[in-house]
Amino acid sequence: MLIPLDAGIEAGLGALGGLGLVAGGYAYAAMAPGSQLFGRTLTAPRRPGELALTFDDGPNPACTPRLLDILAQHDVRATFFLVGRYAHAEPDLVRRIQAAGHLIGNHSWSHPNLAITPARRVVEELTRTRDTLQHFTGAPIRYFRPPFGARRPIVLRTARADRIAARLTSKIDNNQRKGWATNLVLHDGGHLQIGANRNPSVTAAGQLLAKYKPTHHFVTLDAWNPANPGTTTDPRQSLFPIP
Repeated sequence: MLIPLDAGIEAGLGALGGLGLVAGGYAYAAMAPGSQLFGRTLTAPRRPGELALTFDDGPNPACTPRLLDILAQHDVRATFFLVGRYAHAEPDLVRRIQAAGHLIGNHSWSHPNLAITPARRVVEELTRTRDTLQHFTGAPIRYFRPPFGARRPIVLRTARADRIAARLTSKIDNNQRKGWATNLVLHDGGHLQIGANRNPSVTAAGQLLAKYKPTHHFVTLDAWNPANPGTTTDPRQSLFPIP
């Protein structure tokens, strides 16, 4: 799930208090890919030749530089959802990500489960990260991915690189047959501490680039924004309007 922040973080979160953060229905809706509770959301459109590589939980000095080198070797731009406290500790790495032409998004300050986080802290998590990233990059931060948001990344955390690549290859090929693009969620960092070992994910990214670069077009997630010229979407999806 990807959420645009262009309408303003505070406005997008205004309904949280009234809904009740402990309500089971809210918790489900907050995790569901089609939920609109945090604002407009995005999923892959009907463009089967496109792949979006995305990386969560960085910047990570132990893995992100190698990942950037791999992406540069393949001349591919990706989307990085950065944890605010890590970005604050690694401003030069944030600037390197931006300088390489990648899209930077907000992944909260400390990676809490926002489905059970008090509204005031949610606002603080998002605004503090947004302000930090904008300070380092000098550019607006328009997209946000909630931590733990419907992606079930736990299965990737313990897998070896070839196993990760195999699972994502299956996802890509299945979406291709159905006529959809694919949003690939990997990790270059870990939310528990900076310096996490994400080398399997980085290696898997290289494997996927080598396999699909000749036949697919890699995009950053803003390419799927209907506001962008040339973007088309399928009205049967549940996530429109999307960023």
